[in-house]
Amino acid sequence: MTFCLGIKTVEGLIAVADTRITSGTECRTSRKLTVHRAAAAPVFVMTSGLRSARDKVVTYFDEWLRGETVLHRRLYELVNAYGEQVRRVVREDHAMLERDGLRFDLFSIIGGRLPDDGEHRLFLVYPQANWVEIGESSPYAIIGNAFYGKPILDRMLDYGCSLEVALKAALLAFDCTLTSASDVSYPLDVAVLRAGASDFLEHRFTEPDMASYAVWWRTNLRRLVTDAPGSWLTFLNLESGL
Repeated sequence: MTFCLGIKTVEGLIAVADTRITSGTECRTSRKLTVHRAAAAPVFVMTSGLRSARDKVVTYFDEWLRGETVLHRRLYELVNAYGEQVRRVVREDHAMLERDGLRFDLFSIIGGRLPDDGEHRLFLVYPQANWVEIGESSPYAIIGNAFYGKPILDRMLDYGCSLEVALKAALLAFDCTLTSASDVSYPLDVAVLRAGASDFLEHRFTEPDMASYAVWWRTNLRRLVTDAPGSWLTFLNLESGL
């Protein structure tokens, strides 16, 4: 499984991706967040799904970018070009995958800002290569294991929050997922694009890097639950709750 999270706020974009790859009983690490350049601007791609399909699509896309003859100047145009590489792999591999009982389940998150974009933009691309744009009303997208981190993000994130707050929420969402799911793990790759910046800030976090942060969250969440108002729990003092 995978945990990949893209966030759009008024201050910029955040991409967070774990690196665990599970194949049967074997676990390895592999980068799921890649940064490319298009029209001299940086663009990130995150993927989840069958690794062979994921690697093939990203390789084809990077090769296409290097040989691009007509520069795309809006991110949605580049997302459409990425979708063509998704369809190419579907044409090549779908029948064989289906024969062996495997699904083409590639989901992707693409973010950046090309020269003619009015602002930084974020897209969720489906296995069918169609897409939706992530905007102000729901400023994030998760692919892979979304169940455990989503409640945190729904409560903490909004389009107007700072990048620092958004990144804290993203790391907490990952910690919640890591706590409850065995198929996501460190190292954790992060890329941040501030509004108006010409490049991403990239960092890789290891488990020791985040250990004190995880302990801080668990300690304080337990304290908050203990200290939460409890006047509505008076039924516990009754002999019967019926």
